[in-house]
Amino acid sequence: MEENQTTSLNISDDFYGYSSASARELPEPDVHIITSAALRIPAHSSILASASPVLENIIDRPRKHRSSERVIPILGVPYDAVVSFVRFLYSFRCSEEEMEKYGIHLLALSHVYSVPQLKQSCTKVLGDWLTMENVVDVLQLARMCDAPNLYLKCMKLVANHFKAVEKTEGWKFLQDHDPWLELEILHFMDEAESRRKRSRRLREEQSLYLQLSEAMECLEHICTEGCTSVGPYDMEPTEKKGPCSKFSTCQGLQLLIKHFATCKKRVNGGCSRCNRMWQLLRLHSSICEHHDCCRVPLCRGGVHHIRPLNFTIAYIK
Repeated sequence: MEENQTTSLNISDDFYGYSSASARELPEPDVHIITSAALRIPAHSSILASASPVLENIIDRPRKHRSSERVIPILGVPYDAVVSFVRFLYSFRCSEEEMEKYGIHLLALSHVYSVPQLKQSCTKVLGDWLTMENVVDVLQLARMCDAPNLYLKCMKLVANHFKAVEKTEGWKFLQDHDPWLELEILHFMDEAESRRKRSRRLREEQSLYLQLSEAMECLEHICTEGCTSVGPYDMEPTEKKGPCSKFSTCQGLQLLIKHFATCKKRVNGGCSRCNRMWQLLRLHSSICEHHDCCRVPLCRGGVHHIRPLNFTIAYIK
């Protein structure tokens, strides 16, 4: 008696997500889905089979007796979650309220019964609703349900907020019952940290290359055209010459050249600033492709012929 009342309530006009007119056009249900607590949902085998290949295989299995009714058990999830799942098979729609309440259950059902549209929707919604408290549970489910995008999003959240996540009950449960997943997470965090270090080192190297490249350009500019206070010995200084486009680098290099031209310690290699100037000259000599006409000092002599020389008269205006 109670079972008939339940069935009667389940087949209201809007149960399948159709309008009243469309719902009345449906034939009589020819299959029942049994849920937890032995509740039954009437359904149509043709619609279930067209929406899910797994349900199609279950429906096509031979029955012991032709007169026996077709029954599909979907157990282990709340009754209302199964109702939402069946409604999606009919209408391919799921309300936000249903996703919020049963998103985890619907993801599991969509995976088990191969319903990719529902799985995609659940993956997106669960990814948007991740929190410190539920991320471990969703991560375990994403791993079991082969949802790589959701799995990666959970992993990144755990890695970025690990101190907060490890205080949750979900993490404590994971440590006690799934050490392999814990190891996966720790390995992912280690790789993420290694990637961050490599990326940081690469950015630092690129920044250094850019600085050296700009320094080489400024060195050629100073020795060929001259800048505000330093220029080639055969060019008359002019007060009207303004700063160049890379003056921040050029100004520092001019100050270094002025120091290099007057420093008394550079001959014996005892000045760190002069050593930097030698390094810049060596670097220019090693990469310059115009040794015959280049006006940078020591470029034409080649890197192997560099020795302490007097630059006093060559550069100071």
